[in-house]
Amino acid sequence: MNSLTRTLPIALGLSLLSSAALAKTFKVDSAHSNVGFSLKHLVISKVTGRFNDFGGTFVLDDKSHALTSAEGEIQTKSIDTAQAKRDEHLRSPDFFGVDDKNPANPNNTIKFKLTQYKGDGKKGVATGNITIHGVTKPISLAVEIGGLVKDPQGGERAAFTAEGKINRKDFGLTWNKALEAGGVVVGEDVSLHIEVEGIVP
Repeated sequence: MNSLTRTLPIALGLSLLSSAALAKTFKVDSAHSNVGFSLKHLVISKVTGRFNDFGGTFVLDDKSHALTSAEGEIQTKSIDTAQAKRDEHLRSPDFFGVDDKNPANPNNTIKFKLTQYKGDGKKGVATGNITIHGVTKPISLAVEIGGLVKDPQGGERAAFTAEGKINRKDFGLTWNKALEAGGVVVGEDVSLHIEVEGIVP
């Protein structure tokens, strides 16, 4: 075995290790993150809410801090609009159709997976697939990356915000009531506002 044959595997291994070191994977810290939304109510105002149970991971390029990968999952049962009766209605078959007896029910979760990110370590557009009510559609989110920092315990953290909009009817969430004066009780367009902070596990 000549010297080239001996050193080539070593060189390739070091190259792979170097490439892996150029990106860091962060686990979403739900205690310092927020998954929020808003939509029209009675045409004239907005109702806001959030989901309290969610998780995921994301990857930032170590040099540019650009987003290179992201996945997340939200438990629809955790929807919270600060009104218990309204939240019960949102969990009902009229909307999400949460099924406690069947944990595998696709209505129980909202999922997102990044397919492309265009931008840098400050701002960009994240394109991905979002699955709601068992229906998967593409979505684009405007992203602002806050950067990387070490917390007081020495952990490495990163954060970003993401904003976008979906039409709930695209996902089979069609319940509504018409108003006598025109319009409907619940708006179709849902604005998303997501604040994510992650830590390297």
